[in-house]
Amino acid sequence: MSDQDNGSQGQLFSDAAVGAFSYDDVDSDTVGYRGPTACAAAGITYRQLDYWARTGLVAPSVRSATGSGTQRLYSFRDILVLKVVKRLLDTGVSLQNIRRAVDHLRTRGVRDLANITLLSDGATVYECTSAEEVVDLLAGGQGVFGIAVSGALRELSGELAELPAERLDGAPHADDELSQRRRRRAASA
Repeated sequence: MSDQDNGSQGQLFSDAAVGAFSYDDVDSDTVGYRGPTACAAAGITYRQLDYWARTGLVAPSVRSATGSGTQRLYSFRDILVLKVVKRLLDTGVSLQNIRRAVDHLRTRGVRDLANITLLSDGATVYECTSAEEVVDLLAGGQGVFGIAVSGALRELSGELAELPAERLDGAPHADDELSQRRRRRAASA
């Protein structure tokens, strides 16, 4: 008997919901993505990225810019938070409320973030980790919108698989497109 047959909603998120990728790869502090890659994956402009980094809304956790010519490196989790911030802004949540939500999200690992649904009534952002919490918020009768972080995580893992990554030590990430081309060229030579 399925969950729908017995009248229950079932699990809000499952491990299958976040796709078939390794948490070790995405939760690494040694692999990062440069600003343009973070912008492309999160759907934001470089100007937004720079402003959010300078104001501390979402700062790069792999490597900060230390002067002219240095590159910031954003972790997978940083880019996931950037994507969530963008979605919250698009729905009209104030930057002040987004800052509070981001401060809370910063303490979470990718595994924890995958089990969160953010709901907002336009004024406040609520974190829900279970179907019961979602139902409780909806029972208030006010209009809310939700962001399932697992959905953003799934999208992001697919997008970043196609974009170049960089290791903190400066070497390209093993799955970097340029590295893959070099390996193919070396194998065919």
